[in-house]
Amino acid sequence: MPDRDMYDILVVGAGPTGLFASFYAGLREMRTKIIEALPEPGGQLAVLYPEKMIFDVAGFPEILATDLVKGLMDQTSRHKPTFCFDERAQTLTREQDGSFTLTTNVQSHYGKTVVICSGIGAFHPNKLDNESLNRFEDNGVYYYVQDKDPFRNKKLLIVGGGDSAVDWALNLKEYADEVTLIHRRGEFRAHPSSVTELMNSSVDVETFHELRSVLGDGHITGAVIYDNRTGEEKQIDLDFILMNLGFKADLGPIKEWGLEIEKRYVLVNGRHETNIPGVYAAGDIARQPDIEPLNLIATGFGQATVAVNYAYAYLTGGKVFPGHSSEMHP
Repeated sequence: MPDRDMYDILVVGAGPTGLFASFYAGLREMRTKIIEALPEPGGQLAVLYPEKMIFDVAGFPEILATDLVKGLMDQTSRHKPTFCFDERAQTLTREQDGSFTLTTNVQSHYGKTVVICSGIGAFHPNKLDNESLNRFEDNGVYYYVQDKDPFRNKKLLIVGGGDSAVDWALNLKEYADEVTLIHRRGEFRAHPSSVTELMNSSVDVETFHELRSVLGDGHITGAVIYDNRTGEEKQIDLDFILMNLGFKADLGPIKEWGLEIEKRYVLVNGRHETNIPGVYAAGDIARQPDIEPLNLIATGFGQATVAVNYAYAYLTGGKVFPGHSSEMHP
């Protein structure tokens, strides 16, 4: 086999979990390479929620998504990992010597271990089959927010009942002149504390309501919403609509790597080992059998630490517990 530039660990994905995994690998003096399909680090935080406040990172009462990504990059960069952006992972082969060859659309990468931190994989927003809505896509109807300024002093409708819908309603209520949130059910899938804050805020919350049609000619002027219990309709004036109905996930080529997969998850054990020796998974892509996954940034950080430490032990035969980071030299 020709000479290969062999790394101790290949981290697939440069979202929050992948960036923290690469930092921790550097802390354990593992030569690390990070492979990311997007042209920049941060994953969903960078692409979907750059101006969203994050509340579940220890030590930060709140932190802007872009600031969290910057902090994670500063943290992991101190150990000088190799970054490969704009490269989509395609195949993973375990060689006879136990190492791995990971090919992308650009080149091949070589590692002694692999940690998969690719989140939910490729993601596409869930959409309603509504012609009046679809004709305003990217012209008043949006599925995520990269800049809050266009909403300033405008009238905004948010559709959804999960964390994204509730968080954006709270985040944008000080920017927009009016914020209305409709949810087709009576109960929300968001954090209870966020729902309590929402109900006590200036946001007009309409439960058991759905979107009937969007009004306007060239730009949005309003919408018709209806009570799904009675069918009663009402018209509201609007400038923008933010759809937060979740995303469809697709693992893509990862499904062909020989991993044990359940729905969109790669199955792992308590060590975050997959069924392939030397391959680990952490974050939103990983799931232990019979345990409901918590797809949170906070849990992703912990899972990354577990995966990397066991990858280190697998690679070196050393201790899983490395000692406290405060005892180590930078």
